[in-house]
Amino acid sequence: MASMSSGSSTRDSKAGFWKKNASVPGSIKPVYGAQHPPMQQKLPSSPRKEERSKSGKRDPFHDFENKTSDAWDDGDDDLITMATVQMSLRDVHSSARAVLENHSRQVASKANTAKSDSSHSFRNIDEGLVPPSSQHYHHPGGPGLGVRLNSGWQPPKMTPIRYGTPTSTDRETAKLEKFKALLAEPNLNLDELRKLSWSGIPKAVRPTAWKILSGYLPPAADRRQATLERKRKEYFSFIDQYYDTRHQEMHEETFRQIHIDIPRMNPLIPIFQQKVVQEILKDIPRMTSLAHLLQQKPVQEIFERILYIWAIRHPASGYVQGINDLVTPFFVVFLSEYIENDIEVENCNLLELDPNTRAIIEADSFWCTSRLLDGIQDNYTFAQPGIQMKVNALRELTKRIDAPLHQHLERHSVEYLQFSFRWMNNLLMREIPLHCTIRLWDTYQSEENGFADFHLYVCASFLKRFSADLLKEDDFQGILMLLQNLPTQSWGDEQIGELLAEAFKLKYMFADAPKHLQPKS
Repeated sequence: MASMSSGSSTRDSKAGFWKKNASVPGSIKPVYGAQHPPMQQKLPSSPRKEERSKSGKRDPFHDFENKTSDAWDDGDDDLITMATVQMSLRDVHSSARAVLENHSRQVASKANTAKSDSSHSFRNIDEGLVPPSSQHYHHPGGPGLGVRLNSGWQPPKMTPIRYGTPTSTDRETAKLEKFKALLAEPNLNLDELRKLSWSGIPKAVRPTAWKILSGYLPPAADRRQATLERKRKEYFSFIDQYYDTRHQEMHEETFRQIHIDIPRMNPLIPIFQQKVVQEILKDIPRMTSLAHLLQQKPVQEIFERILYIWAIRHPASGYVQGINDLVTPFFVVFLSEYIENDIEVENCNLLELDPNTRAIIEADSFWCTSRLLDGIQDNYTFAQPGIQMKVNALRELTKRIDAPLHQHLERHSVEYLQFSFRWMNNLLMREIPLHCTIRLWDTYQSEENGFADFHLYVCASFLKRFSADLLKEDDFQGILMLLQNLPTQSWGDEQIGELLAEAFKLKYMFADAPKHLQPKS
């Protein structure tokens, strides 16, 4: 009884500690940025806890929140209880022996099954089909949460860098030749480049095309090299001037937030992981979902410098969570200019890359990210008004193009801000695979104000695409869980092309009639 009472007091004190000490790691508090909507003084849709209890009305969002366990608390009580149990060495040995025997029986059973299916499996491999281990592989979730939570998933191994000239597929040959001829012109026609790039840019010329479309490089061919040298030198002068201030009192909070956010981004891309994680995963498969906590050190340092210098030079907004994700497509695309791998470029081992080349990629990524953010900076200023306006516009647009879905969301008290804030803040990067984001950005950079205006129509098209699935969900929890974990992990250029075609149709219908997107009084 004494041990039980002590265990209970320990749990009570533990719960009180997390509630009272809001400044310690793991405390439950809103983070301003990508994962939470902007803070406001009063929100009519979010009454206080006391008011909700008095009114007696049920809020489905808070019901959902209460039923969702916190990762910090999950299993803590069981661990505390287990820690007080006294076990003899004989019990430990017998338990271990039983586990080993059971494992041996399972291995033998799998081996017998493999022998019986070997002829069929090898025939599939010879015919060029998928390997036996992946024939029935399926994830019901999206590219982020669904894959991370699958305990059987293992990140791809890094491949050594092979230097070479990027090549294009046969299907892109004709288009590639058009791009090369256009980029070689002394005075490039930007309208022609945008028109050609709208339907996708071949990988071999994408780095140069992106630099020109973003405004980083001039259209005149004879000025490009001089511009690159000048802008790269300017960026590293910013580092010499500002980067040492990151530990000063007025800037240390900004740098601390950047340092925390970078390991959280793109957890399934191996270049954002350290070798130590790969070693841990060999021994503890359940830690796969934690692989995103560590990165390759050179990549982390590159992103820290880019984000910190941008924040220092843009005090109106400073650094906000979500900006860190927007560097990634530029970084990966510019990295592909210098390497060629057997598998995707994001699986390469960056430590093998020459430091001078890494410096060039870093500077180019900084300037192109800066150009992008200049067009959507109101998304990241105080209270993030740009995002709030886009969310309201998405609501009105959905109301007109898919009334049944809009009514379904309203009927179940699903607010657009609860799911589309991340779509606007991260430009759908958390919803679709990286290669789809890169293809999407080919079109965004071909459109006038693509990241600011055209993105709204892409989000509306994206929501409408899953309308039938959402209408099948009959409660708040089901709708929100689907919206936060959409099944896009197998998407490719075909799906992005369809999404963009639908978005262009919506733009054609509504862009020249802005009053149609204003709420009726």
